[in-house]
Amino acid sequence: MTPPLISLCLIVKDEAHQIEKCLQSVLSVIDEIIVVDTGSTDGTQEICRQYGAKVIEVPWENSFAKARNIGLQHAVGEWILWMDADEELSGDDQDVLRQAVISSKSNALFLKVIHYLGAKKEEASPQHSFRLAQIRLFRNKKGFRFEKDIHETIIWPDGADLTQLVPLLPVEIHHFGFMDDSISYKQKVQRNIELLLREQEKPDHEPWCEYHLANELYRAGKWEQAFALVNIAIEGFLTKKQLPPSLLYQLKYEILFRHGSMRGAWPGIERAIQLYPNYVDLHFYKGVFLMEHEMYEEAINVFEHCLTLGEEHWEHLSLRGMGSFYAFSYLGSCMERLGKKPEAEVYHQFSAGLVQENWPKPALSIANEE
Repeated sequence: MTPPLISLCLIVKDEAHQIEKCLQSVLSVIDEIIVVDTGSTDGTQEICRQYGAKVIEVPWENSFAKARNIGLQHAVGEWILWMDADEELSGDDQDVLRQAVISSKSNALFLKVIHYLGAKKEEASPQHSFRLAQIRLFRNKKGFRFEKDIHETIIWPDGADLTQLVPLLPVEIHHFGFMDDSISYKQKVQRNIELLLREQEKPDHEPWCEYHLANELYRAGKWEQAFALVNIAIEGFLTKKQLPPSLLYQLKYEILFRHGSMRGAWPGIERAIQLYPNYVDLHFYKGVFLMEHEMYEEAINVFEHCLTLGEEHWEHLSLRGMGSFYAFSYLGSCMERLGKKPEAEVYHQFSAGLVQENWPKPALSIANEE
């Protein structure tokens, strides 16, 4: 008997308000649903079983990796697609995903994950999102497993990390867990902080711990603590003679951009760009720094380079618009500062046309709004 092609693996707890849309989004793609439930009392299990899921009940042991690995033990498909209950597979990409899996010679595949921001899921817009490629598909029974109690990561068989060779599929997963109306969002942030603080107490913890803790604290509005921790994380990687991952620098300068002043970004932003020359967000932050120093001509060159880089570098966590409508908006503001009103108007029109709504705020007001 031919085994199923794709097994969907989920871990859940009290997700009745959103699990059905998640499952509906993948029904035409997957052949098996494995749900590891860590204590639902709201009908989540019943909904999953209605869709033919095999539900495995386990106690919550403060480890996402452990729960995910239990799901892998029960899956029989040739491939594993792993998702969360607050995610949905794009309806336009389902045929692409299945055909890619059938023809792929790789052991793993990147998908495009879009993390939406804002008030309500019903108002979610690609213009208000972060994007990042993540390995969401990998071959089953090849030795892949999850590691880390929180913000679990995929570990390659025999420790041979071949991530750089993994193809990127033009398939999108939409993640709504960061939306303000997410029912359990605030509780999850506090839970994550507690788990990360516990992890931080371990003497052999990795610098990733400080980064993830910084990220959670930033979401909780504690940006000064977050800024200190992300710098500790960067230093931790350097101490281990490892290249700090690009998203650490994104968080560092995002915090300065939103809550502090880009005047404190120099010369670190230049060093970060040298490490990641195609990371459009870092170039954008450099442009804001130049604007704050009234170096408008230089800032124009940087924002034009942002447009050249564009929005398709999925290997970096990137805010949508840094290589398009935000760059146009800030080009317009530079022109205004130089007294070139007609040119400024053209750039602002380009920006508004791309975003299809008056979302980008005037230059510098974003950086200093809070």
